Amino acid sequence: MGETNRNWKPATQLVHGGTQRSGFGETSEAIYLTQGFVYETGEAAEARFKGEAPGFIYSRYANPTVDMFEKRMCLLEGAEDARATSSGMAAVAAALLCSVKAGDHVVASRALFGSCRWIVETQMPRYGVETTLVDGRDMAQWEAAVRPNTRLFFLESPTNPTLEVVDIAAVAKIANAIGARVVVDNVFATPLQQKPLELGAHVVVYSATKHIDGQGRCLGGIVLSDKKWIDENLHDYFRHTGPSLSPFNAWTLLKGLETLPLRVRHQTEGAARIADHLAGHAAVERVIYPGRKDHPQADVIARQMTGGSTLVCFEVKGGKEGAFRFQNALEIVLISNNLGDAKSLITHPATTTHKNLTDAARAELGINPGTVRLSVGLEDVGDLIEDLERALATV
Repeated sequence: MGETNRNWKPATQLVHGGTQRSGFGETSEAIYLTQGFVYETGEAAEARFKGEAPGFIYSRYANPTVDMFEKRMCLLEGAEDARATSSGMAAVAAALLCSVKAGDHVVASRALFGSCRWIVETQMPRYGVETTLVDGRDMAQWEAAVRPNTRLFFLESPTNPTLEVVDIAAVAKIANAIGARVVVDNVFATPLQQKPLELGAHVVVYSATKHIDGQGRCLGGIVLSDKKWIDENLHDYFRHTGPSLSPFNAWTLLKGLETLPLRVRHQTEGAARIADHLAGHAAVERVIYPGRKDHPQADVIARQMTGGSTLVCFEVKGGKEGAFRFQNALEIVLISNNLGDAKSLITHPATTTHKNLTDAARAELGINPGTVRLSVGLEDVGDLIEDLERALATV
């Protein structure tokens, strides 16, 4: 079914794309909670293991429910193939580690989620892979970092938590000139508001835990690319290291995809209103939001994104003490390091998601003691603004 509906609009793809029905004709996708599969004959098992006959072998490799989730995401992303993983970080690790070997060189944007940066700065060098961090906004730094053994570029855009934006098409042009591949973490934009593959990226990764589930229920991740790269690079890594997605989680994520456009639209509209409201507030030093004209990369955003963001980054006056006082006074907005949830969530990056960075590294990224990251949920926006106003009054 997934191969015949590529002209459907995203909202339709996210309800029907990739669906496989059993003989019972169920409306909602079936959950195939099974570890293995039965073969009618020894010859059938041999043919399936050789790849000469279609079918499933073991749920660590592939599973019907997981397969539906992968196909639906491929339709939305415009990718040829995908592998779903147990978490977003499993997806990032798989996409990066399956692409390199000892002696290779990786260039990455320095503005990365803490765990992503750990893989680049700490894990890869342990296996003999050289790495360089650059200011992802500066194309001259990407070019200057290139070495004869550079094989991979890695970036996220918008970035976590300061919502910087990287020109994906420009980075891809540099990578293509040297035969390197570009991996993009597209979590903050969602596949509805940015299409990295269309912009020239080669591999896209998601933490499906965020907007795709969007209701705080389960973990999941996915890697999407062309079939050749997945067959030659990711397939064996995935098969033998086992970062597999649970069929139950895949089913939960399929249900999340059905409402993704409705949720992301409401959350983005709410985030834009909140960003505009906070921009003139006496207790707020600065506001960063991709939908505002004062965003430092507004010109790039206009070229590569079709919407703003469900997140707002802003700096509360009074440093860490002011930020904590503000967070503690909130009633509707919850303190949590997650994002993309139906519930509005706020976090203090310097003491949570980016606490392992040095003070200098955080300052370099614009993560100051008063910086907070707000993930806007599905509540009434007026109620959220009132909650934020009341809490800011304590600052």
